[in-house]
Amino acid sequence: MKPVIHTLYDEAEIAARVESLASEVASSRPHQLLVVAVLKGSFIFAADLVRAMHRAGLELEMEFMHLSSYGAGTVSSGNVQVLRDVESLVKDRDIILADDILESGRTLKFAKDRLLERGARSVKVAALLDKPHHRKADIQADYVGFNCPDKFVVGYGMDMGHAWRQLPFIGYVAGEEATPPRETTGV
Repeated sequence: MKPVIHTLYDEAEIAARVESLASEVASSRPHQLLVVAVLKGSFIFAADLVRAMHRAGLELEMEFMHLSSYGAGTVSSGNVQVLRDVESLVKDRDIILADDILESGRTLKFAKDRLLERGARSVKVAALLDKPHHRKADIQADYVGFNCPDKFVVGYGMDMGHAWRQLPFIGYVAGEEATPPRETTGV
């Protein structure tokens, strides 16, 4: 039986909000902007955001951090592992950490602290979704796409067991106990 995925935010809503976030960032007039996408879930959001920032007149560079606290599960383990780190120099630069969802906050707090320790001038968080219901770390997003209900979301880069990242919208699986459409082994 094919799972039912209910739409929370459709393509048009997401596109409009990403453009608005890019304008907010541009109005802050960042210095030597470096956008760091936190992989894997943010890859679609980060790509759309940097293109929107370009349209807003910002010059920037882009980097990636691959951090994991979920593996193939749906609940954070609480331990953040660095699978790929930023290679660019961050000293005296303004950084935007782009992530799909700010939930427990552990991963983004870890990333933000790591970049500040390396001498970043500032590190701000752009989260497509803010889901404060289970916040464990002392961190807030500086730029928020949408406030997220307390549901496990998929689509627009976000997954359940590595499935449904390709959906052009953000939704949740009916019943939330659904099994992803294929077997996965995790990270």
